[in-house]
Amino acid sequence: MTEHNPIAINLHKKSRLLEISFDTGENYMLSCEYLRTHGKSAEIKSVNEPVAGKINVNIDSIEAQGSYALRLFFDDGYDQGIYSWETLYELGENYEKNWANYLATLEKYHLNRGEADKTHNGPAIIKILYFMDKLIAFTKEEEELELPEKVKTIEDLLAFLSKRGMRWERAFKNDSVQFTVNKEFAELFTVLEHGDEIALIPKAQ
Repeated sequence: MTEHNPIAINLHKKSRLLEISFDTGENYMLSCEYLRTHGKSAEIKSVNEPVAGKINVNIDSIEAQGSYALRLFFDDGYDQGIYSWETLYELGENYEKNWANYLATLEKYHLNRGEADKTHNGPAIIKILYFMDKLIAFTKEEEELELPEKVKTIEDLLAFLSKRGMRWERAFKNDSVQFTVNKEFAELFTVLEHGDEIALIPKAQ
């Protein structure tokens, strides 16, 4: 039986994702909701009904358990989840099947995932700071932007801005820009929300 050991573990709190890379080459993005609802603790196993209503759950912190597992501390107070490397690998490898079965089980028990956070009514508005050479690409140092419905992540935002013209498209080519969300470095998949401040910064050459 092949052993799977992690070589990198990153918690992306803004996007509610735990990223884990294994020495066998796999890389998985596991949502906090998925991890919370698929824990292996005796507390969860002893309940017939599935864990429900966790669409907004996040991980507060992570604690190593020796050299074999992680203990995840969720912001709903649940802290009994011990996830071995094999459990995390299995959750990543079998995500589609596991998630489909989970949704079917929720329906069977007339449960749901809960309501997504909706603290703002109307279109999301973000602030963008451009730390770019205005002579090359931009005519402004900052702007407020109402996000189109389809723009959900940093990657979507860059694609949207690139449609403004050739100079904008050129500015974002070749992985030449790094970005922060609310003053913390972010990833292309980082989810954008109303009130976020995004800074676009050229990478050092």
